[in-house]
Amino acid sequence: MASVTRESSVPAIGETIDPSWKRLVRIGGVAALLAAAFWIVATILVFVTTPPTSGGAATLEYIAAHRSLYILKQALWLAPLALTAVMFLAFYPVLERVNRGLALLSVVLGIMAWGISSAWPTTGEGAPALVVLSDQYMAASTPAQQAPFVAAAEGLIATNVTPAAPGVLETLSILVVSLVMLSGGVHRGVAYLGIVTGALGVVGEALRSVLGSAYAVYGVLLLAWLVAVGWALLRAAREPRTAPAIERSPSAAARGSPGGR
Repeated sequence: MASVTRESSVPAIGETIDPSWKRLVRIGGVAALLAAAFWIVATILVFVTTPPTSGGAATLEYIAAHRSLYILKQALWLAPLALTAVMFLAFYPVLERVNRGLALLSVVLGIMAWGISSAWPTTGEGAPALVVLSDQYMAASTPAQQAPFVAAAEGLIATNVTPAAPGVLETLSILVVSLVMLSGGVHRGVAYLGIVTGALGVVGEALRSVLGSAYAVYGVLLLAWLVAVGWALLRAAREPRTAPAIERSPSAAARGSPGGR
């Protein structure tokens, strides 16, 4: 009987990565951890000086009183969007042997989603444009001159809590890439965490305007997923690539043994 060979159907962590891709995977892992760190710092700074929850005039006056801190927080909210795009790019060499088509789809979806979000006018807390509106509001000398800036600020504040396509795409990208991870490439625990994060995120983004503070549950899960993914990517970049496991038929094994000749 002719010998039968078969590759292992589920490659282990590190086996899927060509050595030429490992630097990108390492960079992606660092990017994920940095994104989580930036968002954690931004969240902490929110509680240092609690911003007003509503009102265009109150928001603009708050920004004027804490201008440097507000600009720093906006930078901390925005920077992770570029970092997560790099993280998604690093997913491809990790997952392409698991399912090349779905790996490519999830990577493209992730880069597109987080890229679009970087161009969206609002962030996790307000919007960079509010700094300019605040400066103009404070420079105006009468309520009539201030009114257009207050109206524009209220529009941006409303946009920040309104369901939008970029937010839904972000959460959907997490869900899709995590479903691919279930087939291998990373630890299954990371995949399950991503599925829960993505699924709750899709619901959370769709109902964002009515959830209120409950939306923060998705934020906590997102931070946990970023840390888990960052660690998984760094681990995958460190693992040496090994040859695929080969299974032989019993007859072939017997012929290959000293007693089978």
